[in-house]
Amino acid sequence: MEATTPPEVPKEERQWAALAHLSAFLILLVPVIGGVLGPLLVWIFRKDDMPFVRTQGREAINFQISVLVALAVSGLLLFVLVGLVLLPLVLLMNFVLIVVAAIQASDGRDYRYPFNLRLLR
Repeated sequence: MEATTPPEVPKEERQWAALAHLSAFLILLVPVIGGVLGPLLVWIFRKDDMPFVRTQGREAINFQISVLVALAVSGLLLFVLVGLVLLPLVLLMNFVLIVVAAIQASDGRDYRYPFNLRLLR
C-alpha cells in the first residue's frame, strides 16, 4: 500500500491555524477565560473560509476547555495538597502543548492534542 501525502495547506491558513493555538496565551492577560477566548475568536472569524483553521481552531478551543477543567480540579485539590503538584504540571503541559501545536499547524500538519475533551465538534 502506497502512502499518500496530505494536500498542501495554503500559507495564510497555516498562519491563522498557528495563531488559533498561540492565542490561548491570552490567558495571561485575561485570566480564566482568555485561553478559550483567543482560539474562539480566531475560529469564529476564519472557520467558514479556511477549513484548516476550522479544524485546528476547534481543537485549540477543546483543549483550552480541557485545561480549564484540569485547572479547576487542581485548584480544588489544593485543599488536600495534591493540587500543589498538579497545578504546575497542568500549566506546564498547557504551555508546551500550545507551542507544539502552533509549530505543527504552521507546518501544515493537522495536530490533535492528547488528553483533550472533544466537546466542540
